Amino acid sequence: MLKGKLKLGLALAGVIALLAVVPVALAHSHAAAATTVTVKASEFKFVLSTKKAKHGVISFKVTNKGKIPHDFKIAGKKTPLLKPGKSATLKMTLKKGSYKYICTVPGHASFGMKGTFKAT
Repeated sequence: MLKGKLKLGLALAGVIALLAVVPVALAHSHAAAATTVTVKASEFKFVLSTKKAKHGVISFKVTNKGKIPHDFKIAGKKTPLLKPGKSATLKMTLKKGSYKYICTVPGHASFGMKGTFKAT
């Protein structure tokens, strides 16, 4: 009888340990799914490390490589106006679809600082 209770206790302890590990493993796999897109701004263009990524959490790391201030706006979020050499990061969750991006400094988008990013 004592042997049976011991086996049951060990089995329950194993199940509890497994349940404690599963949420941590799931959290790590979800975090690994995040994507970082580097964005280089200069006169008068953006160069993205990729123009498409899997939908979900995406960080846009924007660096002004130009000689005048620029910003980067996508999906309703915008970096501050970045002086030459400065950087900012926009982190967001994107659903599947196409998203227009622009520099909102007057005239910059019309000179070519615009494009489309696709979340697949």
